[in-house]
Amino acid sequence: MVGARHDGKEMRVLSKDIPSKPLTTDEAALLTDRAAVRRAFHGAANAYDAAAVLQREIADRMLERLDLVKLMPSRMLDAGSGTGYAGPKLRERFKSGRLIELDIALGMLQAARDKSSFMSRLLGRNSDSVCADLEAIPLQSASVELVWSNLAIQWLNEPDRAFKEFHRILKPEGLLMFSTFGPDTLCELRQAFAAADSTPHVNRFIDMHDLGDALTRCGYAAPVMDMEKIVMTYDDVKTILHDLKAIGATYAGSGRRRGLLGKSAWARVIAAYEQQRRAGKLPASYEVIYGHAWKPSPKPASHDGSQIISFHPRAV
Repeated sequence: MVGARHDGKEMRVLSKDIPSKPLTTDEAALLTDRAAVRRAFHGAANAYDAAAVLQREIADRMLERLDLVKLMPSRMLDAGSGTGYAGPKLRERFKSGRLIELDIALGMLQAARDKSSFMSRLLGRNSDSVCADLEAIPLQSASVELVWSNLAIQWLNEPDRAFKEFHRILKPEGLLMFSTFGPDTLCELRQAFAAADSTPHVNRFIDMHDLGDALTRCGYAAPVMDMEKIVMTYDDVKTILHDLKAIGATYAGSGRRRGLLGKSAWARVIAAYEQQRRAGKLPASYEVIYGHAWKPSPKPASHDGSQIISFHPRAV
């Protein structure tokens, strides 16, 4: 564990390698390079807010969904907090709750701290910052009542690992609420790059139903999933790619192309994307998935440690 200090408060940096089963060469090439993700978001910290229009919109829609649940957390985790957009809103909603902001990129946490006003720092923001991976969260088990995660899970290779970590740190009856991207995200860009070569250029995303199954596997109760499509429009392909780079959302597959596309290949990408122009604009589609689930209370156990299951006669 490495310690770092910023604005007089400690930010902890933690990284943990988790072994996985052997993969084929093709499978390994599709895995997200977590170190590359960390570097991309660290480097994008200063430019992130100017380009993160969609990320803020989705966070606001998640906050509206909180109106539908009864919860008053004393401690909550913003898992993948970025530059801290959701933090003030969560603290305002749950005034007595303490917030932990966690992100894989130290630069993002520093940008969030730099944005806070002098008065909020003077009075205390009632929050802490931790730089760590969602798959290895340095918090005690059963220590938070709410895990909030806006657009972070799509950067994981296996959501089960993060879901298990969220489940571990949640108290019984605690809530997990998250958003992520589905497989149709950036489908136009994916199709355009396919005209240039067979190398992946767009990150892969997990289906909503598979995420729901993962929640059930990881022990959550009453998972609820829903999806909507949001289409951003642009004047040209260059601006689309600029915005993706500005928020750190560059392709991070282990088998990604290391060099630049040649002029002819790039021309094919542009031509393919131009075929999708509508009403003078180029679309960039996002399949946005929302999910929430509860950590159930443990079932009562008998003195020998086995679970007690009660059967009641059916009313006639």
